[in-house]
Amino acid sequence: MRKFFDRWGVVCALAASVIVTCVLRCSNATTLSWTKTFVDVCELFGKVFMNGLKMLVVPLIASSLICGMAGFGSRAECKRLGLKTFLFYFLSCAAAVLIGLCMVNTVKPGRVDAALAGKILGQANVLPEHFVGINAESTAKLSDFFLRLIPTNVVSAAADNTQILGLITFSLLFGFFIGRLPNALRDLQLRFWEGLQHVIRDITRIVIAFSPLGVFGLVTPILLNAGLDVLKPLSVFVLTVLAGFALYTFGFLWLLLRFVGKIHPWAHYKAMFPVTLTAFSTSSSAASLGIALDTVERVSKVSPRTARFTLPLGITINMCGTALYECVVVLFLAQLYQVTQGIAFGFWNQVTVVLMALLTSVGVAGIPASALIAITMIVGSVGLPIESVGIIWVAERLLDMFRTAVNVFNDTCGTVIIARTEGEATAYERMK
Repeated sequence: MRKFFDRWGVVCALAASVIVTCVLRCSNATTLSWTKTFVDVCELFGKVFMNGLKMLVVPLIASSLICGMAGFGSRAECKRLGLKTFLFYFLSCAAAVLIGLCMVNTVKPGRVDAALAGKILGQANVLPEHFVGINAESTAKLSDFFLRLIPTNVVSAAADNTQILGLITFSLLFGFFIGRLPNALRDLQLRFWEGLQHVIRDITRIVIAFSPLGVFGLVTPILLNAGLDVLKPLSVFVLTVLAGFALYTFGFLWLLLRFVGKIHPWAHYKAMFPVTLTAFSTSSSAASLGIALDTVERVSKVSPRTARFTLPLGITINMCGTALYECVVVLFLAQLYQVTQGIAFGFWNQVTVVLMALLTSVGVAGIPASALIAITMIVGSVGLPIESVGIIWVAERLLDMFRTAVNVFNDTCGTVIIARTEGEATAYERMK
């Protein structure tokens, strides 16, 4: 029962929300006083859930980034392998974000009727004063972005959702130089940060466990306000994300396997199907690590030395599907605000989203729905109301499954390609 609730609880909450909306709207009960009280209670649950997600942003991102980066300087014999791994993960993640950027700017899922966009946004349709598009003259400068990279005060940067980029920079540097400490000091630091990371992930699991209740509270007021018409733009948004995933998985990764790894791509797709299916069904990169290691070593014949370095690191810091998803989500929300507020979301604003998606995807925990924490960070950093993230909960569970599958499959591709660059022979490299 618990496994069913964990896997399908959000879906059940969405179904309940749709049923309640249909009943109330068909019975013309949406204007009654008890209905308004019911909506207020739903909004309370939704806000409490969002507060729980926002509470975890700083500790989760900081501990994950520090632990992930600490591995690059920890062992001298792994420096070359670490550099190759980091380069592959960075470039593949950048490609995923750019694909997402192109898809969302081409399809424009958020360009809907202004009245419908206003209903979808609901109470979140109020821009804070620091919205980046208001003062285009100052925010459209590249120098502004670099100034935010280096905070004057790390503590205040962590406390301010609009200055979170400085915290990311500090965490990356802190983690990297932990890896360069003498063994005794490095091990002490690593034990502390890994312990903190495990604690925060456990707290995250508790918050996520209440996601069905939070989703019901977030989605029901939106559906009651906008009606089922909200499903049309959201379905276009879902198709945009899925098209981006397909283009990345069957386009970009196919080319990498064929021309960089010099192996038969479809052989790898077939071999990794059980791994991808596990990632899809569990929505957890961490839960897929065991079967991924076994399959890459046993079926693909990658050496344990390479597989056991690249795969765990990839599960920790390489979330290309998540980065693509974050980019599409934030620009989708920005398009809705453009329609209702008439404020342009310019080139440099989109550059900021791209870079933030790249950086925050490194710190996303490999557990279900944790990408929403990173999305709240990006949304806050570009000045959009964090409450607007509740809109995408309608499709979050489905897209979480797909992006996890993309994340894990990309990690296996990276492992095989890096193994080939190390001179290792894989099981299907000579297949035509």
